[in-house]
Amino acid sequence: MLEEVSRGGNQIEQAPDPLALFDDWFESAKRSELNDPNAMALATATPGGLPSVRIVLMKRRDTRGFSFFTNRDSRKGHELQHNTHVALCFHWKSRQRQVRIEGTIAELPPGEVDAYFRQRHRMSQIGAWASQQSRPLASREELIALTREYEAKFDGEVPRPPYWTGFVVKPATLEFWQECEYRLHDRFTFTSNPDGTWTKQRLYP
Repeated sequence: MLEEVSRGGNQIEQAPDPLALFDDWFESAKRSELNDPNAMALATATPGGLPSVRIVLMKRRDTRGFSFFTNRDSRKGHELQHNTHVALCFHWKSRQRQVRIEGTIAELPPGEVDAYFRQRHRMSQIGAWASQQSRPLASREELIALTREYEAKFDGEVPRPPYWTGFVVKPATLEFWQECEYRLHDRFTFTSNPDGTWTKQRLYP
């Protein structure tokens, strides 16, 4: 006889606000994930629809959405400037949970980016100057040499590079997935409505 296999469905089914539910799952993940519970896959695409995906770190989750920081001149930076539709995915193996997010992206205000940049470790600030992200690099020695060059140049406060910026993803849909036995997983989507409410739908796993 099939036993009760639901592990998270009741919690998701009863949740009226997906962002509050995300915060609850994220706090739980922070207690159980060994490394980077804020790691998320970021999928972007060219204007022609050619996709690419990589892991970035969510640095903030507020009423605007999910924020991260990066080099505007990188591949993802160029794609974000030409196609504002993106997707995110959090996977917390320790909790057997996944959250997928689809939405649109906007650049964060310069003052907010400056404030976050000042919080970074000095060598991470230097690294932002040294790394011409996504461009060909002849050798690691070249990267180290550039890092030392900028370390000598900025012997005091390190200014933010003009191309180093932040983005925020405004969610249009969130999908919550909770692993269950026999692959009978719990899976729900929340879709945003113009009035600020959410429409919830259970999906086949």
